[in-house]
Amino acid sequence: MCGRTAWARIEPVYEGFQRVGEAVVCTACGHRYAGTAAAPFSAAARRPQVFTAADKPRALDIFADDERRKSCGWCAHFVVNPFNQRCGLTNRDVQATDLCVRFESKPDAQHPTLNAQHPT
Repeated sequence: MCGRTAWARIEPVYEGFQRVGEAVVCTACGHRYAGTAAAPFSAAARRPQVFTAADKPRALDIFADDERRKSCGWCAHFVVNPFNQRCGLTNRDVQATDLCVRFESKPDAQHPTLNAQHPT
C-alpha cells in the first residue's frame, strides 16, 4: 500500500500441505494482497507490441527434400553406444547428420507411413 513502483512477488498459499492459491507481495513495503485480482497493479496496461509477425525469422531448411530423413540418424544401421556412433554395415565412425547411399529407413512405430524403404 506504499504506492511506490516496485516488483511484486507471487507466493503460494497453503492450507496444511494443500496448495490453495497464490498471494501477491509488494517487495517495497511487504504488503500482501489476496491474489492477482486484488492487487492494484495487476490491471496494468497491455504490454507494448515491439515485434510483429513480419519480424519472426523464417524456418531453417537445412536439408534438401531428397535428403530429408535420409541421414545416418534415421538409418536402420546406425548404432549408438556411450563411446561412439557407428555404421552397422561399414563399422566406421559416423555422425547422425552424415548421408549415405546405402540408407535404409529404420522402423518407426509412431509414424507407420514413414516405414517404407526409400529408394536410393
